[in-house]
Amino acid sequence: MPKYILKRILILIPTLIGVSLIVFSLLYLSPGDAALAKAGANAPEEVIESVREDMGLNDPFVVQYGRFLKGFFTKFDLGNSYITNASVSKTIMSILPNTLKLTFFSLLIAIIFGISFGVIAAIKKNTIIDSITMLIGLIGLAMPIFWTGILLILLFAVKFKILPSSGFSSFKHMILPAIALGFQSSAVIMRMTRSSMIDVLDSDYIRTARAKGLKENKVIIIHTLKNAMIPIITVIGLQMGSLLAGSVLTETIFSIPGVGRLIVDSIKTRDYPMVLGSVMFIAAAYSIISIIVDIIYGFIDPKVKTQYR
Repeated sequence: MPKYILKRILILIPTLIGVSLIVFSLLYLSPGDAALAKAGANAPEEVIESVREDMGLNDPFVVQYGRFLKGFFTKFDLGNSYITNASVSKTIMSILPNTLKLTFFSLLIAIIFGISFGVIAAIKKNTIIDSITMLIGLIGLAMPIFWTGILLILLFAVKFKILPSSGFSSFKHMILPAIALGFQSSAVIMRMTRSSMIDVLDSDYIRTARAKGLKENKVIIIHTLKNAMIPIITVIGLQMGSLLAGSVLTETIFSIPGVGRLIVDSIKTRDYPMVLGSVMFIAAAYSIISIIVDIIYGFIDPKVKTQYR
């Protein structure tokens, strides 16, 4: 397994380089002038040109991109903000707890509701309960995160006035954004849980366990759910990365000071180092989560564990 982990970590390097190249190219080719945004719309042309020179924007693309890669891989330096001149890394780390908190609660909601309803749908296959559960899952998949967030705000913050619509300073502030972000992921987990559970429930060893007189709860939880967990864990790992990416919309809608909202605000002000650094952080987090999920496989399924050796 150590060799496998090392191999996956080495694969992480070209992945991050590819992500950085794509994002850096898009930012480089995007319209607008970061020097103008920093100097001000009414600044004289010579001042704007001086700012552009100081920021290194007159350098060729290869030079600018090479400078970023050198700083990132030698000192893990994501550069400084064009607007505030603050360290991108320090800025991200200062607001990272809010994004992680939102992701954690959203994932918790997605796992609890997704697995619970998925198990119920599998047990009640081809019944009205199964149909209602699948309908809820279909709605969850079809509704975009921003639309779900707006509906929750209108219902619980505007109409009933029982939950706040913005901020992230208390547990009550976390409820609506966590539900908005986790609803779609819970639908994905629910559908996978149902499908995986149905496959296992049709297995011979489950029929044997029932024939031995084991209690149904024991058959479902210990024998069926445990053996159905491999694809479910895969989906949960992927959804964790999706939740980090989905925080861009959720944090903007609910005015949460996190990495997602930082990306949106930085795009508005053409603060490209902040945009690039934030996207790189999300890409790195997504890749690391993928590695962790693969490692967890080995502890759950012995067949997968032998493949690591």
